[in-house]
Amino acid sequence: MRSPTTRWRRRTLAVATSTLAAGAFLVAAHPQAGGAAPPAVPEVADQVPQLTEAGVTGGPAAVSGGGASTSADRSVCAPGAHWLRVRFTELSLRGNDSVTLTGSSAGSYTLTARHWPGKAFHTRAFEGDCVRVSAALSDPASRFAIDAYQAGDRPLAEATTTVAAVGDVCGSSCNQTAPLIKNMNPQALILAGDNAYSSGTLSEYKNNYDPYYGQFKAITYPTPGNHEYNTSGASGYFDYFGARAGERGKGYYSFDVGDWHFVALNSNISRSAGSAQETWLKNDLAASTKPCTAAFFHHPRFSRGSHGDDSSVTPFFQALYTAKADLIVVGHDHNYQRYAPSRPDGTRDDVNGVRELLIGTGGRGYYNFDQSSAAVQEAGNTNTFGVGKLTLSATDYRSDFVPVSGRTFTDTATGKCKKAASSPAFSVGTTPSSVSVNPGGTASVTVNVGSTGGYTAATALSVSGLPSGVTGTISPSSVTPPANGTATATLTLTASDTASGSAAATVTGSSGSTTQTAKVTVSVGAAGGEAFADDFETDKGWRLNAAGADTATAGKWERGDPEQTTSTYSNQIKQRGDTTSGANCLVTGRAAGSEYGVNDLDGGASSLASPLFTVPAGGKLTFSYTFAHGDNATSADYLRIRVLDGTTPTTVFEKTGSATEVAGVWQNATADLSSFAGRSVRLLVEAADASTASLWESAVDDIRVTA
Repeated sequence: MRSPTTRWRRRTLAVATSTLAAGAFLVAAHPQAGGAAPPAVPEVADQVPQLTEAGVTGGPAAVSGGGASTSADRSVCAPGAHWLRVRFTELSLRGNDSVTLTGSSAGSYTLTARHWPGKAFHTRAFEGDCVRVSAALSDPASRFAIDAYQAGDRPLAEATTTVAAVGDVCGSSCNQTAPLIKNMNPQALILAGDNAYSSGTLSEYKNNYDPYYGQFKAITYPTPGNHEYNTSGASGYFDYFGARAGERGKGYYSFDVGDWHFVALNSNISRSAGSAQETWLKNDLAASTKPCTAAFFHHPRFSRGSHGDDSSVTPFFQALYTAKADLIVVGHDHNYQRYAPSRPDGTRDDVNGVRELLIGTGGRGYYNFDQSSAAVQEAGNTNTFGVGKLTLSATDYRSDFVPVSGRTFTDTATGKCKKAASSPAFSVGTTPSSVSVNPGGTASVTVNVGSTGGYTAATALSVSGLPSGVTGTISPSSVTPPANGTATATLTLTASDTASGSAAATVTGSSGSTTQTAKVTVSVGAAGGEAFADDFETDKGWRLNAAGADTATAGKWERGDPEQTTSTYSNQIKQRGDTTSGANCLVTGRAAGSEYGVNDLDGGASSLASPLFTVPAGGKLTFSYTFAHGDNATSADYLRIRVLDGTTPTTVFEKTGSATEVAGVWQNATADLSSFAGRSVRLLVEAADASTASLWESAVDDIRVTA
């Protein structure tokens, strides 16, 4: 690649909002390609911090509503994503008003007045590439607003985060444990107190702690220990960590990591039942929407070490047990201990109990096991420095004790999140959420039935509320999803010659006495033999990488408003900043690059598949296109349109590269589809930067299939 003399302008990810029939709204949120970090979204004054899993993309969205008139469903979508979570900047619900979120593949959750009043927050993740937002509001004062999303590029079960956990740190040997954390490369480091010996002064933090653990300051979430309070008001602790330590004098706060809610508590100040901190804890736990919960503080409820059991933190444990929390991390005793899931009194409870991990092994001298405990200790060690490694998913956790170099003791435990799937259930979703069918034509919609909590029962499917003259058939009419997986069926819509109108149809799944529903907006188009048309101003259900065979690493196809990109090498416009109609088209990497070769197609092929449609007799495809490349392109680079008949692709249009500079120019093209008459097919729009890396840009607009 040749370096330019000037830089191309940047632009943040845009989100198209379109109004659909029957008052519904669709927010089409397009994730960035190549696993890039989520683009910046506006900060808000008071929010629950959200740390993301590796490989997560995201950007802005715009769904809001309020008052008794709000009833239409809306969706936030990121085509091709495996899961989504959304950020609320406002959720002010009164009385029994609620907002229900449903994933297009699986997962549903209802938000009520108790969920984060006055705070911005990210929800739990929902499987599928859309989240349907259904508001049931009757109080005129109720309000909600969604301004951003996060999207996963791999299945939710594989989306894990790593959190390092340790207490009783610097000591004389934290130089041994710091490398363990660096090797873990965690999203967060939680500290269980006594972080800088022996009095937690600012000088001790700077001289004892910072040389080894200061490198992790940006990801550290601390709690204070009793040694921090050897300095009045733990001032050294609060001065060193600043806002990350929570409000000065309190030191308790919460944050989210992936689909886990973490609560940092201060066991050195008032913690009795009814105290300000215990009341805050109960409200915080009730407000969280996450399926998994962990807490960390200094003094252990249970310990066989020199300090023994500490009943003064029982109110903490009781609140966490009542809220069905999963993990507690503590320190204070300088050893490692793992306890069986327990009730606050120590009774083992493998169903609702909370597991305590005592990890006081950060670098201070060892304590022996010389006390008894009311709880069941499952593992322990008194002579090994090390760090806890928590591997967290949306449904479970794995805890590993990682020893310092030269030591051999290890320990592993696993567990399921109690609120991840409390009982077998299913959800119903549709893709796309809106579809057009022409008089005398057909269209299709994919129906997704998702399982949670191990649900595996047969689910009968039906559709109702279609426009006049439109009939719907779902095949198969009953599906059985695999446990915690998804089953699909196809809704085929057939319009008579006199069909007309638009309606929000209801797809219903029924199993026993349980029913779940999803909405799909069905509109009857104009007569005249137009079988399929898309000007890309709204999302009509194109699927990115539908076959799962794409190899492109950047500049993948997306629907949006393209930005003009000019090469300073050839002075040619490579990516055009206009469309043939409206504001949007299909384009490879629509944002302008920050330097030569950025935001163009890279790494191989990218494809988009249209919804199914039936080709009419004498079918003709018309569309507009532009492509451009540098003189480093080869004949292996291409813009291509193919017809996918079942699993058989047929190329009907193709432009390939050459070792000549080509500028982007909008052109018109046609293709004969008469050989597919009467067949239900999809269009595949494909582009590739293949063989050797080269500069390649493509765009397509105004696709129509007519008789």
